[in-house]
Amino acid sequence: MDFPKFKTEFHLAGELLLPHRPPFLFVDELIAADEVGALGRYTYTAEKNDFFKGHFPKYPVVPGVVLVESMAQVAGAAIVARKILPEGNAAFLLAKINGVRFHRPVRPGDTMTTVVQNVKVRSKLGVFALKGYVGEELAVEAETTCVLGTMDNMK
Repeated sequence: MDFPKFKTEFHLAGELLLPHRPPFLFVDELIAADEVGALGRYTYTAEKNDFFKGHFPKYPVVPGVVLVESMAQVAGAAIVARKILPEGNAAFLLAKINGVRFHRPVRPGDTMTTVVQNVKVRSKLGVFALKGYVGEELAVEAETTCVLGTMDNMK
């Protein structure tokens, strides 16, 4: 599948952009981003993702809430990479999730590529249309609204 192209390529690890840390960091790489959207990637493995032990152990799948969080983290990483929020102090909190659809299970060893479309990005609010693909197959989609700020002003 040909994913959308964005103006700036970053190829940065999620931990360089996000305040999240394992086991709750779900961005291996922010590939590219611009004012239109972003592209990121994460591979789910039993070694990184302890939830596989208990989430349908005989047929392990990534929980739906983790898939939505993973896609939202790509949007957040792009906001930081584009300097809309400060690196190292960025905070973005999910405020609303709409229209979530799960099209196929995501399993151990699957790499999900997230395509973010910026619907509206203001200084304190971001609305993002998110699609997660495994290979060329759409796995999940949702629209999220996130409160944007810094760790200091979220307290």
